Amino acid sequence: MKKGKQVVKVEDDKLAWLRETLEWQKEMQDPQEFLDTLKTELFEDEIYVFTPKGAIKVLPRGATSIDFAYSIHAEIGNHMTGCKINSKMMPIITPLKSGDIVEIITNENSKGPSRDWLKFVKSSTAKNKILAWFKKEQKSENIEKGKELIEKEIKRVGIQYSDLFKQEYIEPMLDRYKYKNLEEMYAAVGFGAISPVKIIARMLIEYRKEHNEENIEQKLEELSKTKTKKPSSINSGIIVKGIDNCLVKLSKCCNPVPGDEIIGYITRGRGVSVHRKNCINVNDLLKEENRIIDVEWYTEKPATYDCDIEIYANDRNGLLADIVKEINSSKAKLMAISARTTKERLAITEVNIEVQNLDELNKIIKILRKIDSVYEVKRKK
Repeated sequence: MKKGKQVVKVEDDKLAWLRETLEWQKEMQDPQEFLDTLKTELFEDEIYVFTPKGAIKVLPRGATSIDFAYSIHAEIGNHMTGCKINSKMMPIITPLKSGDIVEIITNENSKGPSRDWLKFVKSSTAKNKILAWFKKEQKSENIEKGKELIEKEIKRVGIQYSDLFKQEYIEPMLDRYKYKNLEEMYAAVGFGAISPVKIIARMLIEYRKEHNEENIEQKLEELSKTKTKKPSSINSGIIVKGIDNCLVKLSKCCNPVPGDEIIGYITRGRGVSVHRKNCINVNDLLKEENRIIDVEWYTEKPATYDCDIEIYANDRNGLLADIVKEINSSKAKLMAISARTTKERLAITEVNIEVQNLDELNKIIKILRKIDSVYEVKRKK
């Protein structure tokens, strides 16, 4: 510090240090000197920002106004619609700097946070509060969806909801499938962890003990037929463990093929998305453990799968033709190809092919590596 002021080190009590620095500001004629002090004395891994009323918030370096909003209160973050940084309207994903004055704009009619926010927030507090919002929101939606599915199935078999959903029939069903209460069961049905058929069938077994109606056996038989339908997930070559008739989608970000180690991720309203375990997005997915589900390849029925390959080579005449020739001579089907050359005369070729499994893909990669001038072939992640 100038003017004989003693330099104070930033140690354990950083806020006390900052408050003292603010007192020094009153004696400084040059505002820029104060800002320079903040920048040089603060720890590099943290920033200090202010509310419009002068309250201090300590955030990780790179934090945005989203982090700032959630550091105040979860409801502020959940209803955030915009922000002002130093009195100027700015995008909410703008990285903050020490000394910034941040004002959060909220709206009670806001639909809540976006999943994209998770890509920009730096603080664990903000991430956890955003994930908690989605978990709660998703559960509410799944409860409603589960109720609808069960009511629809009950109506189909011709029985009154009020006749079946009595405590003496509900308790054995909850105990059988290890659900704490009806809401938990409805939520499980809603996101596809268990079919409504299994729930109703278990309750009909209890119902039958107290009723001698002849058509109870017929209803159970009809439910049994529904339950033994082939899962639609098999059409995509994937079996989702514990779920029947589940919509399955192979993720485009990593294009898994049989032989790859895979995991399933329960999406919001789009069934189960299947990723390779080494997919670049898996670490983000694993943060939501309650939406990870076991999946495996179904190999009895042959199928083909899209796969992207990148080929790196020294540019030469006839290179592209040789690549196409080798692919066409294999069992794989060439779906698309694109090529570009860098200023250093390096040729980068991207191909999309259809293969049946990982072994076939690895054979093609091995063949392509033998092409003259090619120095690297890898699967696009």
